[in-house]
Amino acid sequence: MDRRELAAFLRSRRERIIPADVGLPAGPRRRTPGLRREEAAQLAFISTEYYTRLEQARGPRPSQEVLAGLARALRLSDAERDHLHRLAGAPPARAPGPSREVRQSILDLLRRLPQAAAIVTSAMHEIIAWNDLAAALMEDFSALSRRDRNLVRRVFLGPHPQGRRLYGVSDADEFARRSASHLRATAARYPDDPEVAELVRELHEGSEEFARLWDSHDVAGAPAMTKTFQHPLVGPVTVNCDVLDITDRDQRVVIYTAVPGSPSEQALRLLAVVGTQRMDVPT
Repeated sequence: MDRRELAAFLRSRRERIIPADVGLPAGPRRRTPGLRREEAAQLAFISTEYYTRLEQARGPRPSQEVLAGLARALRLSDAERDHLHRLAGAPPARAPGPSREVRQSILDLLRRLPQAAAIVTSAMHEIIAWNDLAAALMEDFSALSRRDRNLVRRVFLGPHPQGRRLYGVSDADEFARRSASHLRATAARYPDDPEVAELVRELHEGSEEFARLWDSHDVAGAPAMTKTFQHPLVGPVTVNCDVLDITDRDQRVVIYTAVPGSPSEQALRLLAVVGTQRMDVPT
């Protein structure tokens, strides 16, 4: 355990946090940048005295529970959490489940792509971030529960309005095959996560197709680079599909773009104006 480096690291992480980010008022008399020690201790569910001793390089080796509390309270990234464990002389803890926290830079990227539909998916194929054009092309994800934003659940269990599987996308069957293989790999990476286990159980019991694919142990092939969405308002929209891996979060950015000057580009431009309105439904 490197007490001095641990103390300096905790202090640096505490001082960078804006109180408002964790629901605390800044207050007119706040002199300390970031959080106060007692606030960090409260968020980590440890005593102020214990936390103070850690920052003064006088504390005993923290337990796994204390380290988890500190990582949560100080909003550490996965890399920072691993570094915290190493300074404390403890092996880095494996993430209990797929990360759903999207970096601010990625959220900013989505907003800066007004002519492209873009989403971020977790290792469970859950849509955890999106831009306005993606919502217009696929669905208003803000109106759905977190459970219903899971693409692998949707492709196997529905709903499939008007018989359109997964928003009528042309490679829905291939996506189903790939997603079953990806989910098997996810289950291996997060064997202790109850949500992953529950999703696998639900799909295995609710879909004969998924059960067959799961039991085949097939390896997923390469994703389709071009696909067509059957949109209920503007009709078929053919897009190029590019996937960017965010390896430190086990997430993916999926970007859909149309060929410049094509009818599909015009359809996306129309959807950018229409948004998630249902103009095909009489008022």
